[in-house]
Amino acid sequence: MYRSGPIWAIRAALAVAFVVGGYLTFEFGRIQADYNIVDATQHRQDYENRIKELQNQIGVLNQEIALLETHRDIDREAYKDVETSLANLQEKIQEQRDAIAFYRGIISPADGQRGLRVQDLRLSKGKDDRQYYVRLVLVQVMQHDRSVKGEVRFSLEGAQDGVATTYNLEQLVPEDETSSWPFSFRYFQNFDRQLILPVGFLPERINIEVNSRTKSIASVKQSFLWQTGQS
Repeated sequence: MYRSGPIWAIRAALAVAFVVGGYLTFEFGRIQADYNIVDATQHRQDYENRIKELQNQIGVLNQEIALLETHRDIDREAYKDVETSLANLQEKIQEQRDAIAFYRGIISPADGQRGLRVQDLRLSKGKDDRQYYVRLVLVQVMQHDRSVKGEVRFSLEGAQDGVATTYNLEQLVPEDETSSWPFSFRYFQNFDRQLILPVGFLPERINIEVNSRTKSIASVKQSFLWQTGQS
């Protein structure tokens, strides 16, 4: 009867030989296919190094992008500030031009006519559908040795439910406002009046009568088409 020890050792040796043979066969196959474990390890290390370099480049590029975006936002804000300053400057220049034209019109108008006149009439829409505001500027042209006094008469022509109708100021102002419109000035005077149009009334024309009570200064009458923003 054989002992079990040698048989076990033989089996173990055969198993080891089988594993070693299999590994050698695997390595031989890789060598035959031009595979080298050292080269493969080096290539993998090279790829890992390249990945790290690319990741570093991505980080640097992200920082540059953030910096460029910050510069862009700063430039955009600076441009907005310049635009705002330029708009304000242009507005001031226009205001000065308007003021020069206004005073030139008082001192030496283009038509050379003396006396009272309506220098400006503007309409603006109120909050309510029938609410409007009238801004009137009266001037005394080339005649400033004394003040002129008098009263403005205002009327509004249009169509009331399709019928031609004229309303005077007393019928158009709010109940808590007076319809009296006196004036007294030497060079010019500004007025702001509120109008409430009757229901169903479509305005077409504004009539202004500037009645002077000062001797040697004649009264004037002027008419204007109804349109908001007019002057």
